[in-house]
Amino acid sequence: MIQRILAACLLAGLLAAAPTPARANNDAVQFFSNIQVTAGAPVHDAVCFFCGVRDDGTVTGDIVVFFGSVHISGAAQHDVVNFFGNVRADDNTSIGNDLVSFFGNVHLGENVSVGRDAVSIFGVVHAPASVNVRGDRVSIPAIIFWGPVAFFILIVLLIVNAIRGHHRRWPPPGYPPPPPMQ
Repeated sequence: MIQRILAACLLAGLLAAAPTPARANNDAVQFFSNIQVTAGAPVHDAVCFFCGVRDDGTVTGDIVVFFGSVHISGAAQHDVVNFFGNVRADDNTSIGNDLVSFFGNVHLGENVSVGRDAVSIFGVVHAPASVNVRGDRVSIPAIIFWGPVAFFILIVLLIVNAIRGHHRRWPPPGYPPPPPMQ
């Protein structure tokens, strides 16, 4: 029995020590450095953290940006996803699948084509009537998020102010109470 357990552990150790290598076919991944896609050098996936992606050529995969901006003047053949940044698509550009923006603004030019859904959560969408979205258009305005947050902060500030006012009326410990007013 112990030999079988030992053999299973050795086999698991060998499998863990020899992982298959990850494949990146023309992917661009950057931290703190912008990604520039030119017409002569297409990119499969463009992933950017704390930076921006400028697509002047063709991105054959997805564009994903965290805390940065996306500017499309070429073609994005799959999804465009942006967290905490702005998305701008120039006139006559296309996004193959979905356009998703969280906490950022979306500016679409004339005759922009979105293959599936266009979703903007807690941001503003600027799109002319000529924009073609083949799926659903979903826009949840920022007031839906910031309204309850501001209300909660206001309630906390009122409670803190009431507690401070209550403590100001009483003398500090160790001091006699003030004489009664006549």
